[in-house]
Amino acid sequence: MPGEEEEGEAVCCSDIGVSQGKAPWHPLCTPGTAMVWKKGSRRDMRGVSPGLSLPPQCTLTGRWTNDLGSNMTIMAVNEKGEFLGSYHTAVTASGNEIKVSPLQGSQHRTNKDSQATFGFTVNWSFSDSVTVFTGQCFVDEDGKEVLRTMWLLRSNVDSIKDDWKATMVGTNVFTRLRTKKE
Repeated sequence: MPGEEEEGEAVCCSDIGVSQGKAPWHPLCTPGTAMVWKKGSRRDMRGVSPGLSLPPQCTLTGRWTNDLGSNMTIMAVNEKGEFLGSYHTAVTASGNEIKVSPLQGSQHRTNKDSQATFGFTVNWSFSDSVTVFTGQCFVDEDGKEVLRTMWLLRSNVDSIKDDWKATMVGTNVFTRLRTKKE
């Protein structure tokens, strides 16, 4: 993440062919531009041959929306891969008024393609349920970041006899939520 582990300054550039994969896009840059680290930073472009494609980077930090219209925000990921955020679901079976709920999780980035695997837990503020998500952050063929997830939702039940109906499973696909000016 800029400012966390790299040294030096970064700029957003539009003349380096993001669509051809010659430089990684970054969520702090507008679409069609890419983050380039200035000379002297640990992530500068020195040593990269002209025309060489860099692996696309998928960054968890930011605002996301899923296929059901739910929104989540993931705050900065620390050096251990831990993060906090919030989740505003668009759907519920509880019948209660929906409220923004806290999430916490971690990511694991050991692959060279920087398409991190991650997991997070949402502790629902408006019901006696908890959901765990696990997934991977991808960059698709069009250069767009996508989170592919699977989840388990555990609801509170009155007795062990009802345990069979306490857990639901599903999948969600998240895409980055852009601001209006983007």
